[in-house]
Amino acid sequence: MRMISWWMRLCIVVVAGALVLTAAVVGVAPRLWKVVNAHVETPVALPAWEGIAKRTYVYDRAGNEIAAYELENSQPVLLSQIPQPVIQAVLAVEDREFYNHHGVNMRGLFRATLSNFEGGARQGASTITQQVVKVEYLGGLERDGRYKLLQIIYALRLEKERTKDEILERYLNTIYFGNNTYGIQAASEVYFGKKVEDLTLVEGTFLAGLIQAPSSYDPIRRPQQSKRRFGQALDAVVDVGLMEAPEANSIKVCLDPPEDSTVIAECANSWQIPEVVQTIAEKKITRTHFSEEVKSYLLNKSNLLGETYQERYNKLFRGGLSIYTTLDPVAQSAAENARATQLPVNAAGIETAIVTLDSKTGAVRAMVGGKPFIAGRNEVNMALAPRQTGSSIKMFILSAAIQAGVQNDDLLDGTLP
Repeated sequence: MRMISWWMRLCIVVVAGALVLTAAVVGVAPRLWKVVNAHVETPVALPAWEGIAKRTYVYDRAGNEIAAYELENSQPVLLSQIPQPVIQAVLAVEDREFYNHHGVNMRGLFRATLSNFEGGARQGASTITQQVVKVEYLGGLERDGRYKLLQIIYALRLEKERTKDEILERYLNTIYFGNNTYGIQAASEVYFGKKVEDLTLVEGTFLAGLIQAPSSYDPIRRPQQSKRRFGQALDAVVDVGLMEAPEANSIKVCLDPPEDSTVIAECANSWQIPEVVQTIAEKKITRTHFSEEVKSYLLNKSNLLGETYQERYNKLFRGGLSIYTTLDPVAQSAAENARATQLPVNAAGIETAIVTLDSKTGAVRAMVGGKPFIAGRNEVNMALAPRQTGSSIKMFILSAAIQAGVQNDDLLDGTLP
């Protein structure tokens, strides 16, 4: 009897506990569900890319290019403008699995980590996508563990928001190549004096080698390090089948040929790394007093480009503007010729300046500010700079005096009141 009573009490307790638990779940579950789903689970979209800095060009009234303003040499191009062998060379050197991974190359990350841990040559593990993320979203952040984690997360997210070609185009237009060049078009101009469309596989391979450390591999200031890195880049393009090993080896041998007359003769017309900064012939523009005055006017004497100086500065040097002026190339050429022939260089150091205006509109048709503009040496525009009138003012004073009725024997007091 006691056993039956004990079991009954146990059943009652269990049933009561179950009922209480069920009531609690029924009462709390809906509220808990609302809390869990209170936030949208869709990840926040990455910020839009900022516009790439572009060079501003100035034209005369005939449409001739007469000036260019820029801070960093950045000239964006379309991916379709870049020769395919050049693109393949960059991928071979920087990210061979670019079109296969989803933003992060885990095998490359493991390989680089292992190599660095074992004390071998330090290797980078960042994919092209991660490098774009670093430039676009992580500038100024401390390079710690959180930085690397954010780089990986943003790279994975970027691959979902942008196509591979969009990411690669952005990379090739923003990556730094040294010597104030950002993007492959600017690098093509500075190192080879040509447009990106005309780059060869060898030239593209050289540029690809600079990306890892542009200052360390600068061909102009550190030619030996640059040659060594170029050799490594050549090995990379050989590995992926873009170039035959004998061709690459012949290029490497001729970069530093041994003291052998036969080898020296064979290397006479071989490919060599750039030794000086170059420009595209038709793009070479000399600064003039007129172009400097246009710049000064837009920055300091008008609000055409913005209300604040910073707004005007950014638009002029990064906005990729096309500025059309009233300068007449024929009149300008005649003015420059007149200065050179009518008052040539003389021992007295006497200079002349010329400004030609359209009498109906006031438009400047020609401007010669004295000696040709040379930054840091000859920057004064004598056509505009305030200066003493000298004796030339006397005729105007005398004319005004005669008009006022002054006689020949009158004495004029020239002192200030």
